[in-house]
Amino acid sequence: MTQERKLIVLDVDSTLTQDEGIDLLAQYVSAEAAQQVETITARAMAGELDFAASLTARVEALAGLSLADVAAATARVRLSVGAQVLIDCAHAAGHLVGAVSGGFHEMIDPLASELGLDMHRANRFETRDGRLTGRVDGPIVDARTKEETLRKWAEASGIPMGNTVAVGDGGNDVLMLAAAGLGIAYMAKPVTRDAADRAIDTPDLSLVLDEVGIPRV
Repeated sequence: MTQERKLIVLDVDSTLTQDEGIDLLAQYVSAEAAQQVETITARAMAGELDFAASLTARVEALAGLSLADVAAATARVRLSVGAQVLIDCAHAAGHLVGAVSGGFHEMIDPLASELGLDMHRANRFETRDGRLTGRVDGPIVDARTKEETLRKWAEASGIPMGNTVAVGDGGNDVLMLAAAGLGIAYMAKPVTRDAADRAIDTPDLSLVLDEVGIPRV
């Protein structure tokens, strides 16, 4: 019997990738800015800070960086072990894989293309004359947006919510994991584990295949 079609939606920073993209980008400002941004990121992912407010503060610290700096930071982002295997095997079995992120399209678009994601959504940097203004362009992708995106993609794909799978590590993923048919905490913070149905504590994203019951090819 063929398995019913599923939609797997992944968080990006520290889930689909091993890094927090905005932390890498802050290193192009100064060591002090990098430490400040990294601290705010850690607290936001632990659910200690409002995500939108924390993102606004972190992006303000990036004002003046060039799009070339963004490209350089993006080139340093490391994919999580097993990421391509997960996507390729899911596709081979007829499933869809998307990613929704509180990070930025400017850093995620190249990764989405490389991996062959079916869909992805993130924030955008506001720029002027090829440099970051220190502001986010448009509404911020927060926890509620991630949940809504999961639901919209499932509806658009004709996939019942019971056949959705969400994978994430941070506080910004809690609502999405709770809404999915199967919520998987991946190398996750305690607040995220509490919201998940299952947890993966080994840094290998292909283990999602085993949790969902998708064969490896």
